[in-house]
Amino acid sequence: MQLEATQQRFITSVEEVLHKHASELEDINKKIWSIPELAYAEHQAHDNICTLFETLQSTNPAYHVQRAAYGLPTAFEVTYTHGTGGRTIAFNAEYDALPNIGHACGHNLIATSSIAAFIATCEALKHQAPDLGYTVRLLGTPAEESGGGKVRLLENGAYKDVDACLMVHPIPMAPGHPELLSLATVLPGGFLANDKVTVTFTGKPAHAAAAPWEGVNALDAVVAAYVNISLLRQQILPTQRIHGVVASGGDRPNVIPMSASVDYYIRSPTKKSLKTLTEKVVKCFEAAAMATGCGVEFEWGISYDDLKTNNPICESYVSVMRAMGHHTIMNNAGQASKLTGASTDMGNVSYAVPGFHGLFTIQTDGVNHTPGFTNGAGSPEAHQRCLACAAGMAVVACQILTDDDFARRVKEDFEVEAAE
Repeated sequence: MQLEATQQRFITSVEEVLHKHASELEDINKKIWSIPELAYAEHQAHDNICTLFETLQSTNPAYHVQRAAYGLPTAFEVTYTHGTGGRTIAFNAEYDALPNIGHACGHNLIATSSIAAFIATCEALKHQAPDLGYTVRLLGTPAEESGGGKVRLLENGAYKDVDACLMVHPIPMAPGHPELLSLATVLPGGFLANDKVTVTFTGKPAHAAAAPWEGVNALDAVVAAYVNISLLRQQILPTQRIHGVVASGGDRPNVIPMSASVDYYIRSPTKKSLKTLTEKVVKCFEAAAMATGCGVEFEWGISYDDLKTNNPICESYVSVMRAMGHHTIMNNAGQASKLTGASTDMGNVSYAVPGFHGLFTIQTDGVNHTPGFTNGAGSPEAHQRCLACAAGMAVVACQILTDDDFARRVKEDFEVEAAE
């Protein structure tokens, strides 16, 4: 992949901007990592990021900060509009954590990289393209781990008129390949479509020792459903996933449980194949209810679509990262990723606008969603790696906003993917 002229002229500017703002970026990363907050409760992360940009307004009045954006109390939007017309680029900042283990998926790094890329894009374009019209948008997207923040933002218009949306996500360092920094993921099925459901079985209480025959055991229905799904796993594709936990199983051993519930995630490589798999899983729950005489209710969460990534954006990102001296590959030849099988609400965004969800590696003692990854995500080395990827995203963003031919190729690739 040959480095294009429009990329080369932005690399130096972007790197200078990131050096200029190094202390602010390090500070915001530490604040997010040290105060982990769960879905839709990311109040301090929201406030700290918004305060950062309200401070930066003194030197760049074009920044416009909207707290509690698009009807979500912990979402935000920072926009930078220059001139009139032109294209719009968006960066996604995630900052929710996981229960009990903090930032075990590195969302502090995701937020920091998008913040850095946003600032670098705005300030580089200010000097390199002073006569061009464009808009750069930073979206604070809460509740990726559970709650589908981006889906709600999408429904509320946050991605309207966006020509491309970019973000990167950390994963563990590949064993034996410490030189590998980043991957541009275009491999289908890397991030799966995902249905989430809470299933509640309702029976009839009775004394478990004196008159168990008078009861209808909701916990039995949970056990039957668990076994049904375990048997179903033998007949599903290797790329599909079904996993769950018992959310409630009764109150006392001497009372037949009147109510019991489970939380399940169902995943498949595409929206279409997920629909078929989910129908099979529902039958497992319904059969358990029928066998035990229980009632059954389904409460569906927000579904995540599979991830579509844009080939021209990926190719540009890889060439830019390599030009800056970072070992980066296109993940289109079947290289395994530590996140294969995971899901993201960025998938829903990628169905609506051209998307990029790159991966970058950090040194950890565990995979995502473990305490070891939490520690790795808070390290200085991980911070520097996320900034390197931020520089790559910023250069690509500048290219989309300034290069009509490249923007056309991005759009055409998206339209081809959408038609499939």
